[in-house]
Amino acid sequence: MKLALLVAVSLAAAAAQTFDAASIKPSQAQPGSSSGITTKTGSIQADNVTLKRCIRGAYDVSETNIFGGEKWVGEERYDIVAKAGSPAGDQELMMMLRALLADRFKLAIHRETRQITGYRLVAAKSGIKAKPSLPGTERSATSRNGGVEAKGCDMNCLAGKMSEALHAPVTNGTGIQGAYDFTLSWPTGDMDAAVFSAIQEQLGLKLESRKVPAEVIVIDRAERPAAN
Repeated sequence: MKLALLVAVSLAAAAAQTFDAASIKPSQAQPGSSSGITTKTGSIQADNVTLKRCIRGAYDVSETNIFGGEKWVGEERYDIVAKAGSPAGDQELMMMLRALLADRFKLAIHRETRQITGYRLVAAKSGIKAKPSLPGTERSATSRNGGVEAKGCDMNCLAGKMSEALHAPVTNGTGIQGAYDFTLSWPTGDMDAAVFSAIQEQLGLKLESRKVPAEVIVIDRAERPAAN
């Protein structure tokens, strides 16, 4: 089964349309600098990101649901600029990113389901307080020390950011549709408690602790990319 899944994933990546041009370079950002992936029609720009962060974006899975790989996969940071030869949207761009990771990082993965202690994002009684995004807003969500700056971010996107902050899987159980713009901030002391408080007070949402069945990605192989 594992081999079949690995082959299926490899074939899907190979079949995906690829970027016309892509640059991957080690990031020169200072420790603690912001990081994130921004998409525009036909292009991706990833600043100060790890390979694990790229896998999260490409496969729409929380980083805490990514297992395996050497230590550098979650620590070494890169700047990536990739451009398609067509006006590709987010879904197409993420498929292209899968192919790029397979090509440049020699990435091979498989999927499986595990029960993991995590959180469920739900709506509080007050209702969501974030501002709905204007039509056509490009999605971007950037983590920084003590907060998240987001535009065009839906609840799955927010759950992913909360997973990063809490280092635990977070599933979206809000039932809230659409995308939102928001700035979420918290003090950097007792961070877990601060995040819980901030998301309820600032966004009108809650995090409930529970065991969650989660699809995880297991890294079977990854290599540092060759210099451009």
